[in-house]
Amino acid sequence: MIDTEKEAYLNEFIKRAMFEDVPSGDHTSLACVPANTRSKAKLLVKDVGVIAGVEIAEKILKAADPTAEISVYIKDGKSVRYGDIVFEVEANSQAILRAERLLLNTMQRMSGIASLSNRFLFEVEDLNVKILDTRKTTPLIRFLEKWAVRLGGCMNYRDSLSDWIMIKDNHIDACGGITQAIERVEAYQKENGLNLGVTIEVRNLVELYEVLKVGKVTRIMLDNFEIPILAEAVGTIDGKFETEASGGINIHNIRKVARTGVNFISVGALTHSATSLDMSLKIVK
Repeated sequence: MIDTEKEAYLNEFIKRAMFEDVPSGDHTSLACVPANTRSKAKLLVKDVGVIAGVEIAEKILKAADPTAEISVYIKDGKSVRYGDIVFEVEANSQAILRAERLLLNTMQRMSGIASLSNRFLFEVEDLNVKILDTRKTTPLIRFLEKWAVRLGGCMNYRDSLSDWIMIKDNHIDACGGITQAIERVEAYQKENGLNLGVTIEVRNLVELYEVLKVGKVTRIMLDNFEIPILAEAVGTIDGKFETEASGGINIHNIRKVARTGVNFISVGALTHSATSLDMSLKIVK
């Protein structure tokens, strides 16, 4: 279920998305369908994957018609295949048609992300590693996409720049070096009463040794390391800090990366490269 803190955000999303799609009336439905007609419709899956967005679909339908009656057969996070019926709804016909596109767009996008996340998880599920998403998300619907990642079995990294410190190459280059960046972060946290986790990105073993000398971080991100060098780096760190692999991770190499013993693998593809899961909302005649 969605975090209660995001309930208001979700409601606002539905309100704005409905207005985007229906700013002054669904004139086709208003013209074709009598106002008091009620219909049944079913959400039909036309693909294979993991379903996501059912809970939001219910809220969208209720926003369109508070009297909507929804029967859910397959819950969020469950596997689906071609021909499965996820839910059925009975509601005002115009309301169903008004909600259809927003409901499908949201569920198809979320289900695509959940399905891809689950594929990545499957590749390493017997290994002691956690797969993380990134901030490479669609603006203003990050909360939906990260929710889908969780439904697919992977983990969220940080929701925003405000909840974890990540010192990346641009930060290091802009402030003059690794040591300076780490020390400035430590001072900043003390000055502002913060106690956030700190990840620092390293691009080679030379930078890694400098980080190990300075310390004062939570996690070391090993960016775009070739597998043998990654394994050497993980061995060198030897549990002193959390380790994370990033850069160039795909479904074909993630298992090799995981077998180096790294603690975390961050995969931007979970959100930026997911393909929507095909489904349709069909009126039952």
